[in-house]
Amino acid sequence: MTADLQFAPLPTLFIPHGGGPCFFMDWSPPDTWKNMGAWLAALADSIGVTPKAVVVISGHWEQPEFAVTGSQHPPLIYDYQGFPPHTYQLRYDAPGAPALAHQIAGLLHQAGFPARVDPERGFDHGVFIPFKLIYPQAEIPIVQLSLKTGLDPSVHIWVGRALQPLRQQGVLIVGSGMSYHNLRGFGTEFGAASDQFDAWLADAVCAPSAQMRNQKLEHWQAAPHARLAHPREEHLLPLMVASGTAGEHLGHRIFTDRVMGVTVSAYRFG
Repeated sequence: MTADLQFAPLPTLFIPHGGGPCFFMDWSPPDTWKNMGAWLAALADSIGVTPKAVVVISGHWEQPEFAVTGSQHPPLIYDYQGFPPHTYQLRYDAPGAPALAHQIAGLLHQAGFPARVDPERGFDHGVFIPFKLIYPQAEIPIVQLSLKTGLDPSVHIWVGRALQPLRQQGVLIVGSGMSYHNLRGFGTEFGAASDQFDAWLADAVCAPSAQMRNQKLEHWQAAPHARLAHPREEHLLPLMVASGTAGEHLGHRIFTDRVMGVTVSAYRFG
């Protein structure tokens, strides 16, 4: 990528990536993931332009310091267990973008965050599963950015801020996680609690100023049923990066659905 090319800033997104390879297998009832899958498949058209590259922050990669995938041809990491054999044969051969990976590491270093480029690490299912639907031709280069162990929300918001210049270089930045993620907390008995958490999260993300939004997200544990919705917050932290990357652009909820008894939502900034 050429760093000095300027484009109208692309939006930044927080998307749900579902459960394992959920969009590519049978479920009972059969429409369990139908709405989410259809929404992901229509997402590219809603963005309106084709990005030069995509940066994805997935809830499935944590490192002691931030790391970025640097392979030109990233392999896939089938980091899910107990699913049908064919789901371990899924392919998504999107190219990497080593130059962009080094640019990201440089931006993070300038912001005071140690970062390294990992030349071997591939894409986990938080990347290749949703993007098989979003950009099925796998022609757009993708770089994955890790979370930082400790899962400090303010750190991830600040890292998002460091990535803001990429939005004006034709790069789409996507946080891939789940707004509700409790593997032992699915079912209708958790529906009311998930609704309350989702309402709080929507109010925070859609706050009337970026400052108010980020303050609320930094203190997400104050939300009703926060630790029920996220016993561990790795699937929520990609939202913090997206919020930071958004700068002053306000957030909007662009998808919500009832999945396995609980409410799951997605957001767009800009």
